[in-house]
Amino acid sequence: MPALDPLRTLLLAFTGWVSRHQAEVIEYLIEENRVLKEQMAGKALRLDDDQRRRLAAKAKVLDRKTLERVAAIVTPDTLLRWHRQLIALKWTYPRTVPGRPCIIRVIRELIVRMATENSTWGYARIQGELKGLGHKVARSTIAKVLKQNGIPPAPDRPTSWKTFLRAHWGRVAAMDFLTAEVWTPKGLETQHVLFAIDLKTRRVECAGITPNPTEAFMAQVARNLTDPKDGFLREHVALIIDRDSKFTACFRETLEKTGVEVVRTPYMAPNANAFAERFVLSTKSECLERMILFGRRRLHRAVGEYIAHFNWERHHQGIDAVPVPRNRGSMHGRVRSHERLGGLLRHYRRAAA
Repeated sequence: MPALDPLRTLLLAFTGWVSRHQAEVIEYLIEENRVLKEQMAGKALRLDDDQRRRLAAKAKVLDRKTLERVAAIVTPDTLLRWHRQLIALKWTYPRTVPGRPCIIRVIRELIVRMATENSTWGYARIQGELKGLGHKVARSTIAKVLKQNGIPPAPDRPTSWKTFLRAHWGRVAAMDFLTAEVWTPKGLETQHVLFAIDLKTRRVECAGITPNPTEAFMAQVARNLTDPKDGFLREHVALIIDRDSKFTACFRETLEKTGVEVVRTPYMAPNANAFAERFVLSTKSECLERMILFGRRRLHRAVGEYIAHFNWERHHQGIDAVPVPRNRGSMHGRVRSHERLGGLLRHYRRAAA
């Protein structure tokens, strides 16, 4: 026999070593998969469609016997089941539910919107409005939609709080208390700050500060607010208050005698007096909770400074405006910072050019 070429011998040896090395790697991976499968015994393995596709593509070139030997995560039967499901999905058509088609979501939303925004509209009125928008809907369908959404018929449907406020916009104010802890020679003392806020302009006025809001105090506040010359409520027709016992019957009667209707919010409904509640939160978070109040005079000054800042300097996102112009159209002039309470409250304006 002729002697083998040294290069061929080297290549054969290298090929054999690579084959043995690959076989060892494959055996290790197979054993590792088996260990992982044993660790996951009893746990469902969730594969997404992309993972199934990758496994099926790699398994395509292997015969069933080899696949049964090396596969540890899925079996050949699993791959075949995936294939059958894919074929079944191809020939599966969407099912049609017998009966009349369900009213589309847009029309349902319109019906609910019209009923909630217009408390006096009945089925026929809503039907006519929908017809004007190009939707032909039966009265029975409208009644069914309202019933599903818990909306009663027109005679029993109350006027929404939002509609009431808009109907009296510019003539409605709200009132509430906020409390602050003040250090006095006797220790901490709780002070009650009574304020009123105009809902349209967000203008606020402090009606009084006292440690004990008695009936006499509240009666005097009512007279001050309704003063025909400079009373905060002289041009208002309604005042929203909560059901706090500090708003006494004498206080309410004094207001109603001057033509101001007192509207008491429902029980456990702070959102019904949201503007006043928001002012309480802003005052405490931006001012009072960032100060240590030594004496009542310090509290009076802090509240007065914050209300001035709130009325004339602070932006109000709800009305997208500020009471005093800021030369917002001008891009000239140096920007200056204006401070209150030692820099606790700030606003910025451009200096006159």
